[in-house]
Amino acid sequence: MTNSSKVLLGMSGGVDSSVSAALLLEQGYEVIGAFMKNWSENECNGPEFKECGWKTERRDAARVAAKLGIPFLTLDFEKEYRRDVIEYLFRESEAGRTPNPDVMCNKFIKFDRFVREADRLGCEFIATGHYARIARSRSFDSSSQKAGLAQDDTKDWSILAGKDSNKDQTYFLWAIDKKILPRIIFPIGEMKKPEVRAKARELGLDVAEKKDSVGICFVGEVEMREFLKTRIKEDPGKIVTTDGKIVGEHSGIYFFTIGQRHGLNIGGGAPYYVVEKREKTKELIVTSNYHPSLYKDELCVEQINLLVDSLPKNIKCKSRIRYRQPLQSCAVTFLPNKKVVVKFDKSQRAVTPGQSIVFYDAEVMLGGGVIV
Repeated sequence: MTNSSKVLLGMSGGVDSSVSAALLLEQGYEVIGAFMKNWSENECNGPEFKECGWKTERRDAARVAAKLGIPFLTLDFEKEYRRDVIEYLFRESEAGRTPNPDVMCNKFIKFDRFVREADRLGCEFIATGHYARIARSRSFDSSSQKAGLAQDDTKDWSILAGKDSNKDQTYFLWAIDKKILPRIIFPIGEMKKPEVRAKARELGLDVAEKKDSVGICFVGEVEMREFLKTRIKEDPGKIVTTDGKIVGEHSGIYFFTIGQRHGLNIGGGAPYYVVEKREKTKELIVTSNYHPSLYKDELCVEQINLLVDSLPKNIKCKSRIRYRQPLQSCAVTFLPNKKVVVKFDKSQRAVTPGQSIVFYDAEVMLGGGVIV
């Protein structure tokens, strides 16, 4: 393939973005690799966060870029990341919700601030190592669509699930601006993880066996409760069952999420799960795994963002309320006040305010929103 188009590729230092660089070169694109420096040791608080690992990740990305012979840049987005992602994380947590910082990272950093850098550098496209695909979408009934990279048109594009169902990352992409979809390339979207690693080995890349990153987007592998404690003070209270029995104490309701079991430190007997956080009384309400209060067949959604055109006000589709959850059948009603009501065919366990719900029609990710 001969393609003179210029692409700005986000390189994290991992195998996925590294193989993405090689694939883009094979397709004839002019590739610029860029490491996004969003969080550093200077931003960390306390000894447990002394080394966030960004220098190591940047080094690995730079080595891959050098091996492939592409330019490599470091883009400093720490100010924007702190303002739009980290402050959101703390603000929502203090409000008693359980936010998803990875969704906001994609919305404000990878597919907004990064796009503006692409504009500055004269790049027609941006690319990342996400397990997702881009395709045309001219109707809601899109089950027969086939994936393809954005080329010339500037409308009617949508995001499809990655071919690797175990790695599909569309759950984290629902909040990005639909207008930029024609400019996005997901080079590994048609591949499965073992194929990506095999390609990296074939290319002789040092990151071929590197383990996947986990934890908070760009912050790294830190325990969420300990991270929140760097800014949110402990505020102890009682752990109470749904029938009013006090079974323990907690360090603060902000450090727990609906459905959580581990970390309650309630000894003996059957395990308990969080079903409610009562801010006024500082009570953490718990119950057994099978108690009806842990399940809901309906929820409300706000901050809705749709990535396809012309959806009717009432639709039947699939959705998931957490990453890697099997898709669930549901009925979705779009209300005039920009809120959405979702009714599930089967009751859902641990519906968590602040988390995302994402909607699908076959492979097409329709959009999503934040659970109220």
